[in-house]
Amino acid sequence: MTTMQKIHVTVNGKSHAREVEARLTLADFLRHELHLGGTHVGCEHGVCGVCTVLINGQSARSCLTLAVQADGANVTTVEGLRNRETGQLHPIQQAFVDAHGLQCGFCTPGFVMTTLELLGENPDPSDDEIKDALGGNLCRCTGYQSILESVRLAASRLQTTQSA
Repeated sequence: MTTMQKIHVTVNGKSHAREVEARLTLADFLRHELHLGGTHVGCEHGVCGVCTVLINGQSARSCLTLAVQADGANVTTVEGLRNRETGQLHPIQQAFVDAHGLQCGFCTPGFVMTTLELLGENPDPSDDEIKDALGGNLCRCTGYQSILESVRLAASRLQTTQSA
């Protein structure tokens, strides 16, 4: 017997009310109920980080979080970073493009969301702080150097934007 529960969640600034199975993961809710495919599903054990989203500003593995646990929360996905009016990428997303911090792109949303949390807490992180923050995210393509460069570039651009 399936247990259903009503939830209200704000995703990328838009309110959603749904009745969901109590065991539905947040990742599956985002992908299948809201059709937001930017949150990828990789290991489904919280190890790879590709499913990282922000819940009330804190990074969370959406493959380990149940949708009912997000009831009443504000969830930000990688789609929520793009400027809705202009379509322009967020500075972190653009930095990953410009510094070649992606190849296949599968892991990129998780790295971008983790970087968003990091730079929100520490706008000028050292390389060791970046490596520590991104330590729970895995990439098979880039060798991490370009990801590190992307985070540095994003930090620099965000500092410039905020000081202007």
